[in-house]
Amino acid sequence: MGTWLIGRPLPTADAPHQTIGKAIGLAVFASDALSSTAYATQEMMVILAIAGMSAMNYSVPIAVGIVALLGILTLSYEQVIHAYPNGGGAYIVARDNLGDMAALVAGAALLTDYILTVSVSISSGVAQIVSAFPELFPWRVEVGVLAVAFVTLINLRGVRESGKAFAIPTYFFVLMMVATVGTGLIRYLTGSLGVVQNPPEMEMLHAAQPVTFFLILRAFSNGTSAVTGVEAISNGTTAFKEPRSRNAGITLIWMSVILGTLLMAITFLAVQIQAVPSETETIISQMARTAFGGRGILYLGTIVATTVILVMAANTAFAGFPRLSALVAEDGYLPRQLTYRGSRLVYSRGIVALAVIASLLIVIFQASVTNLIPLYAIGVFLSFTLAQAGMALRWWKCGQLKPGQEIVERGSVLREDRAWQFKMISNGLGALTTFIVMIVFAVTKFTDGAWIVIILTPLLVMGFLSIHRHYRRLAERLSLEHFGAPGPIQRHRAILLIGGVHRGSLAALRYARTLTDDITAVHVSIDPEETAKLQRKWETWGDGVRLVILDSPFRTFVEPLIEYIEDLDQRRRPNEVVTVIVPQFIARHWMSNGLHARAADTLRRVLINREGLVITEVPYQVGDLASEEKKE
Repeated sequence: MGTWLIGRPLPTADAPHQTIGKAIGLAVFASDALSSTAYATQEMMVILAIAGMSAMNYSVPIAVGIVALLGILTLSYEQVIHAYPNGGGAYIVARDNLGDMAALVAGAALLTDYILTVSVSISSGVAQIVSAFPELFPWRVEVGVLAVAFVTLINLRGVRESGKAFAIPTYFFVLMMVATVGTGLIRYLTGSLGVVQNPPEMEMLHAAQPVTFFLILRAFSNGTSAVTGVEAISNGTTAFKEPRSRNAGITLIWMSVILGTLLMAITFLAVQIQAVPSETETIISQMARTAFGGRGILYLGTIVATTVILVMAANTAFAGFPRLSALVAEDGYLPRQLTYRGSRLVYSRGIVALAVIASLLIVIFQASVTNLIPLYAIGVFLSFTLAQAGMALRWWKCGQLKPGQEIVERGSVLREDRAWQFKMISNGLGALTTFIVMIVFAVTKFTDGAWIVIILTPLLVMGFLSIHRHYRRLAERLSLEHFGAPGPIQRHRAILLIGGVHRGSLAALRYARTLTDDITAVHVSIDPEETAKLQRKWETWGDGVRLVILDSPFRTFVEPLIEYIEDLDQRRRPNEVVTVIVPQFIARHWMSNGLHARAADTLRRVLINREGLVITEVPYQVGDLASEEKKE
């Protein structure tokens, strides 16, 4: 079943062949950024709507500012890609240049952003479906969770397969958006565009307010959701074919050009047709039916393409989150299991963890993009700031090197760079710009929900440090430094638990004989008559091993046994080992196993923390009982 769903297992040697080229890379890592054009304009206009329809004219200048910010980020992350060809983005840059604490802050911010990317993109895709089919509105949460499950399944099949699966929808979206905005611009230039017919009702949550600088900043911060996927390519550079830095850099530039062009065109047309931001019909839907003159085949094509790309946009997070969490785990700040690759050479545990958390957010926020957006972007702008500040410091360090001199760091190699001053200034300017945007976002969105992320980020960092502290202490306890050879075992005692005298208990007794001659058989007595029978049989089959009967007046098995073992433990001498041996029936049919008590499992949970105590389960295969029952 698992092979049918996610494909046959891939050997480790196939890892180099699972890399992707620029065309597939654009689909895998750029779908998030490209899809944001479907909701960035709408989220800007939602804020401007507070001041009435006349304020919508500010959308275009705001979009120009966002495109300028996109250009700065593209220049910065193109440098990150070439400086850090092994990927990792802001986390690795901050770790090597600003220290572990800054890296943890960047990691927490990015991991949070990836989770929100899935929630926002899936919720926005559901909103497109609801725009075309309003009767699905009550089922939007269920549709969103199913979409997350679908994307998860595809990603578990591997990078190449998920890339191929998402390439067609990504390019279909770009084609349909170019057709939509192209048709709209041509009709605008020829004077036949007009305005949107039967627009949705303006949703005024508050009384109309005047246009203020603070309102413009709030609209700008909402619109910056369009640039939140820029860092994804730098995080996943290792997924590209060689030369990986060059291929990743070109893909980044392609993505930025397409993203900037579509954002400007959509915003311009939305203002011209007097589109109304609404939860019931998206800006894209209003623009498409106005440009194409109704809800015909081209309109449906645009809606389908937008819906699919928004669902597929979650793939960017599914490509980045597992890789980043594996890097953080490799440094000992997340569970080590996140560094393990699954049968398809992807970080399966990270993929599943992302899917579960994102689905919970969709349920909690009822698949509402407007409710999720305030949580979005602040984390990624924090990581932008740390990455560019780290790069600025890196170029300064390169400027201090002599020709031919190299310094090897954990994530890259520092070499002399004659253009270090220009690069340092450009990254420093980028850090200052994104820091200002982050502050604007934190202030303007604080009461709308951004406070959650502001509090969550330090809590995540504290969690990282706690995990790291655990691993460090464990390493110290396991270290062989200053550790003398352990003393020999002075005494080995075996406690054989028997519920009855039968082949299984005798097999366990035979095993106990291989360990030690100091064996005590222990039986917990619940029924005196059955206990008397057991004692008589043990005298015949027990081979002289002493038998201890523990009375259980309350008919419990574990408590009397725990008391007995605790008593032994208190009297145990240094270098003495006690092994508790539990016979266990094993039936060939899995359903039959559920009919037997798992005493060893219960004892293991209770006694596992006791030093010098070993719990051993001795399985006894009893054959195929089901087939024998049929014969009878």
